[in-house]
This record gives sequence, structure tokens and C-alpha cells, in this order.
Amino acid sequence: MEYHPWLPNLKYINEMLKEIGVNSIDDLFKDVPEEIKLHRLLNVGYGKPLSEYEIYLRLQELKSKNTSFKIPPFLGGGVCPHYVPEVVKFVISRSEFYTSYTPYQPEINQGLLQALFEYQSLIADLFEMEVVNSSLYDWGSALAEAVLMSYRINGKKKIIVPRSINPNHKKVLETWTSGREIKIQEVNYDKNGEINIEELEKIVDDEVSAIYIQQPNYYGVFETNIEEITDIARKKNIITIMGVNPLSLGLIKPPGEYDVDIAIGDGQELGLPLNYGGPYVGIMATKWNYKLIRQMPGRIVGLTQDTDGNPGYTLILQTREQFARREKATSNITTNEALMAIANAVYLSLLGKNGIENLAKEIYKRSHYAKNLMEKYDLGKIKFYGDFFEEFLFSFNKNYNEIHERLLSKGIHGGLPIDNNNALFCITEVHTKSMIDNLINEIKEEVY
Repeated sequence: MEYHPWLPNLKYINEMLKEIGVNSIDDLFKDVPEEIKLHRLLNVGYGKPLSEYEIYLRLQELKSKNTSFKIPPFLGGGVCPHYVPEVVKFVISRSEFYTSYTPYQPEINQGLLQALFEYQSLIADLFEMEVVNSSLYDWGSALAEAVLMSYRINGKKKIIVPRSINPNHKKVLETWTSGREIKIQEVNYDKNGEINIEELEKIVDDEVSAIYIQQPNYYGVFETNIEEITDIARKKNIITIMGVNPLSLGLIKPPGEYDVDIAIGDGQELGLPLNYGGPYVGIMATKWNYKLIRQMPGRIVGLTQDTDGNPGYTLILQTREQFARREKATSNITTNEALMAIANAVYLSLLGKNGIENLAKEIYKRSHYAKNLMEKYDLGKIKFYGDFFEEFLFSFNKNYNEIHERLLSKGIHGGLPIDNNNALFCITEVHTKSMIDNLINEIKEEVY
């Protein structure tokens, strides 16, 4: 076979050039200035093919350049270290579940469907919402999908988000909604770090499609005025979207109690380790409302009975492009995170209601211990007055970048630098008292 539709057909270069009306490949790049063109072969590879053992040695050499930290990172920013029970890793590594691609076929095995059904049920209980899909990529994509849902429902192109939104989530939202020309407007925060209600009331108008609330927000601060926000939205028929840290629900009211329309979040907190940015899993839940459910992306697994009365699990809603008319598809969720969703289900079933509550209390206690110690030693003060969970923004009396460099040199990954003096710290159950004390002592050495 001389011609292949996918592989490079170098034999036909001249024929292809003639077809598009140029004489040489260089003519395709004539708009590129000569001074920035590379007039030699790229120096890539190792000059020869490597054996498997040579590749292994080279990878070990590269791996040795990575910095090893003594203790879990204190790096805030929305992705937090947690202890993952071994049984979670064991269950999701079983061949019945382990896959790099999402199983979306209607005929997938009953065990997998049941596992996803259990995930939906556990998240529905935790969020106190009625409908949960399984699943999305991460928090950022879940937010973007929720905003697109609201746009499809009411056709309006203005979204209000708090200035305290996770900036990474906002970037994802901007990317996903730019093609629809959806306008994203920020509402400022007050001295507590919470959404400024007076400003929100001024910018809400008839063009607003949805209001987004992050709980706790990017700086770890709890929003205490959510009822006021949902009241404002309800008067204008605006859809409410609430993003939540699922572990925080061991301490605070779930989205369902606020009667929000759509709740989202990330399952990273529920049994997924830090892993160079993923894979994580986006959570999405809605009220029992036809308009919302019909516009939900992804798929929903349902429980039914066969003709003999035996329980059976099946996909009851999936509006991806293969199963719906293209223009009716809500989203092309393909390589989503079903395996991660199963990890969430195992983790939640292990902890149970009391376990989530106890864990949340422990995280709250440890993060406040760290903040109190920092203020006790006069290292600076917390940026916002509002109560917080897991993460907090601290203002140092000294340039934090210098503190951060010292911590790194001591094998400690400190808080996320926000600007010259402010850093976002994350403290969870994996940070023992001695680890926190060690962190503070190293900071003291640099500050004093």
C-alpha cells in the first residue's frame, strides 16, 4: 500500500506541494523572519536508540534531580494533602475497575455501574442534593459546565463570580465560555474575606444568568451570607451555583440546605493523593428539576429491576455526542474520571458520616493551631477576619519570598506566595503538631 490516510506520505511531498500551489516546503514558512529560523537539525534524542536498561538509568538520573521534602507540603491553593487509606488504592487497582478510559457504553458490567451508582448516592447524601452525575474532570471543569448549563436554560450571558474564586477555576471558566461570549463579572470581598453583599446587589440585573459562590473560598474563608445571596438570586430568577470543599461539609451546612440549584466541587479531598495536578474528579449535583437534569453533562447511573425482579443498574441519562443529536449534546465528557469517582466512593464508605465530621474537626483544629502560633510569635497576622477551614491567607511582617526560599532549603514546602507579603497555607490531618511547630520555628529563624 503506497498511500496511508494517517501516516506521513513523504513519497508524495512534491505532489502535495503542487496541489497547494507552492514550490517547496520552505515556501510554507516564508513569512517567518530568517533570523529566527533554525538552519540545522534539532538536537533531540541521544544520537542512538537506547536499550530498556539505558532508559531506566537515564530516568533514575532525571528522578534524582527532584527535590525531596521532609514533610507533606503546606502549599495552599485548592489541592490539599490527605491520608489515603490503603484499601482505597487496593480497590481501584482491581482489574474490574482499573482503566485509563471512562467506561461509557450502556452495556458495561453491572459491578462498575453499581460502583458509580454508589458514588452518586454517597455524594447526594453528603451534599444533600437530589441528582448527582458520575462524573466530570475536576472542580474547574465542573464550574464551567454548570455555567454552560445555566446559559442553556435561560440564554443569558452574564455570570457573577466572587473575587475570591480559585483563579485556576476562573481561567478554566474563561476558556470554556469564551466561545459563547459569556461575560464574567467579579464581585469584591469585604474585610472578612466574604462576598460583599451591597456590591452584589448593585451589579445584579436582568441579564445575569447565574451567581457562583465558593465555600470556603480560595482563601479558606467561610461564606456566612449564603442565604442572603440565594435570596437575591431567587428574586431575579437567577441560577445559583455553589462550589464546596466536600470535607468542609463535616462542619458546615451542605449545599442542599441552602436550596442552591447546582452544587459542584472536587473529589481530590476524598481519597485522591497529590499527583502532579491529577487526575482528580469533578463533582456535580442538582436539585430534582427537569430543566437542570436535562442539561446535566456526563451520565447518570440508575437502579431498576429486571423482568425477574432482580436489581439492575443502567445508564439512564447520557447526552454525549455519540448518544444524542450533535446539537443536542450537553457535553462531550469522554475521558472523565470514573476511576477517581470510585475512589471517592470507597473513601466515603470507609469514613462514614461520623468519620467525615471527625476529620473536618481535626483539620479545622490543626489549621487554627498553625495560624494562632504564627500570630503568637508576631510573624504577622491573618489577612481576613472571617473564620476559615484548612487554608488561610497570612500576611507576614517580612517579604515572604525570602521566607519561602529558606523553607525550601530546609526541605519544607511552605505556603503558596500570593504577593510579597502574603502566603496561602494549607494544614490538614497529615500535618502533625511537630511538623507544624517545625514550620513555625523555621519561619521564626528567618523573620527574627
